[in-house]
Amino acid sequence: MLRGVSLLNGRRRTLPWFPLLIFAALLAADQLLKAWALTTLSQGQPPVVAVPGVLEWILTFNTGAAWSMFSGSATPLAIGRLLVGLGLLGYLFWRPQPAFTAVVLGMIAAGAVGNAIDGLRFGRVTDMIHAPPLSAVTRAIGQGDFPIFNIADSCVVVGTILLVVGTFISERPKRTL
Repeated sequence: MLRGVSLLNGRRRTLPWFPLLIFAALLAADQLLKAWALTTLSQGQPPVVAVPGVLEWILTFNTGAAWSMFSGSATPLAIGRLLVGLGLLGYLFWRPQPAFTAVVLGMIAAGAVGNAIDGLRFGRVTDMIHAPPLSAVTRAIGQGDFPIFNIADSCVVVGTILLVVGTFISERPKRTL
């Protein structure tokens, strides 16, 4: 537990800068990894194994959303992502939330803005993370390989999952003995 921040206590509020710190750290990590991928990897080349059987680097680009939905719509999607990310940050600033909610909304905002930056700068999103275990799962259910993704994508997906799980946990009735 961080001093003054309890991640599961719905009554405590975070300091306004805390979700901004989460946002800034994740956004920086996303942008640094994308810059590394653009200077180190080449599109169409075989994967570079980072952790055998777990993580590979493969450079690819996406002009749409998840699983290449809305391909060719990079700019409108980027504007939408930017508005969502900045809207979440504004919401956290003007309406401080419980620590857990603030952290996951900061994560989602970082992911939205991270991919918005790519869409606005390059007209496409840079992806480079391939996880063979995830592809094994999607192939087992007949859906082919799991898409190559980036840190921003992970922030949005993990943040959303945590937000949903956290909602169910916080709404669970209290047991009395």
